[in-house]
Amino acid sequence: MNELLGAARSAPQGGSPVDLLAMFFLLGLVPLLAVSTTSFARIVVVLGLLRSSLGAASLPPNAVIVALAMMLTGAVMNPTLTRINAQAVKPYFSHRLSQSQALERGADSLREFMQRQVRPSDVAAFARIARVPLKSAAAAPFAVVAPAFMVGELRAAFTMDFALALPFAVVDIVVSAVLMSLGMFMVSPAVISLPIKLLLFVLADGWTLVAGALVASYR
Repeated sequence: MNELLGAARSAPQGGSPVDLLAMFFLLGLVPLLAVSTTSFARIVVVLGLLRSSLGAASLPPNAVIVALAMMLTGAVMNPTLTRINAQAVKPYFSHRLSQSQALERGADSLREFMQRQVRPSDVAAFARIARVPLKSAAAAPFAVVAPAFMVGELRAAFTMDFALALPFAVVDIVVSAVLMSLGMFMVSPAVISLPIKLLLFVLADGWTLVAGALVASYR
């Protein structure tokens, strides 16, 4: 990110070809940044593994999972996006900020959000990997905070999915034990356990509980 900001500062003003190439390059990175610097990664991983735990391999479909993850990401990121809009986007379109200043302010807001989620040990580990001198986790550059945030998101997603998958695993084990005790070896346990898991999940209002837990897991 620091290199991108440096390139934006050094790009000539006035819509030159180099300036346009830099802008197209930055626009190409927007989807990657949207996945790696927001809550989308944790949410979509949790929802995907939850679907696997239920035993429904393709339902809900990927489009529904991604759409729900995007909606929840919008709810989590709303304060940060509002701050970016007020501090960077609006001043830029009002010609009160240059491109580099707007990018720097937007990156600072994203870094503040990510720093609230990361562990200092992760930041220190990636600072050693990048060989960046680090006085404190709060002073870490964007290039160090971003991978630490991504690793923390994956850790949190797998932790939440373990807690979600455990009750479903218990149902599978109980159904398998009952079928074996009845001598019904030819009946697949998934045929019996899937309706039971779906019924329990619906009765517990599982989607609302999971969505609420995902949003509440961010600081």
